[in-house]
Amino acid sequence: MAKTAPKSFNTKLFPTWCPGCGNFGVWAALKNALSEQELTPDKVMLVYDIGCSGNMADFLSPYGIHALHGRAIPTAVGVHLAHHKFPVLAVGGDGGIYGEGAEHLIKAVRANFDITVLVHNNGLYSLTTGQSSPTTEKGKKTKTTPLGVIDLSFEPLKTAIMHQVGYVARGYALDIPQLTNLIIEGMKHPGFALIDVLEPCLTFDEEKTPLWFKERIYQLRDMKGLKADEALEKLDEGPKKLVTGVLYRSRRPAYHTHLPQLKEKTLLDQSIDKIDIGDIVKSFR
Repeated sequence: MAKTAPKSFNTKLFPTWCPGCGNFGVWAALKNALSEQELTPDKVMLVYDIGCSGNMADFLSPYGIHALHGRAIPTAVGVHLAHHKFPVLAVGGDGGIYGEGAEHLIKAVRANFDITVLVHNNGLYSLTTGQSSPTTEKGKKTKTTPLGVIDLSFEPLKTAIMHQVGYVARGYALDIPQLTNLIIEGMKHPGFALIDVLEPCLTFDEEKTPLWFKERIYQLRDMKGLKADEALEKLDEGPKKLVTGVLYRSRRPAYHTHLPQLKEKTLLDQSIDKIDIGDIVKSFR
């Protein structure tokens, strides 16, 4: 099968993100990753959260669902369990995935559902003009924290690694070739894949410019991943040093492989005509 050109995943609408926004890089890398895997718009499902990242729903042509804020992951899990042979990605920001949707992320990490979650992480709620988010570093001044953030920032990658999730990686929005490869590897991994994407927000964060990231980011070249304790040590280097690449892989079986009813057919391929739930209903009387 010939590769589908990345531009084939475009819609008639050009992105309306601010000039210099990291979302452009994620948009390009995602299209490249789908193209490299010879997927077509009808062979992949994207579930979008709310926010600047969620606006990507207007700019990509594959099957898509624009979920509620923080609910991209459970929606993606539902699609996956109904058709577990179909590639499913959830796309959201650090606010939706790590804030409103944190409980869904933790459940998905524990269960190891075979979906790929792509998080645009700029450390702010940028669509609503730059309020602090769960990944805003302690002490940073924002519109909602004029004296500085008091809370410790949430550590989603550490959470995933400590729960032995399938695949954990971090990319940088302006390094499109590396991010493309991280997305491909995440989609191919048989289990939950969490890809955290560092990105600048030039409109609401004057500190974290592309130069700021360039001075701190370095890559892991080996795509095999590190041991859990090694990966955690690398993450502890931030914010002075920011590692990108595949941090961790687990051989833990994906959730759906434990379900005998999904071994031969997807739920969509199974008829419900002969299913009798009468006895189950009676048990609740």
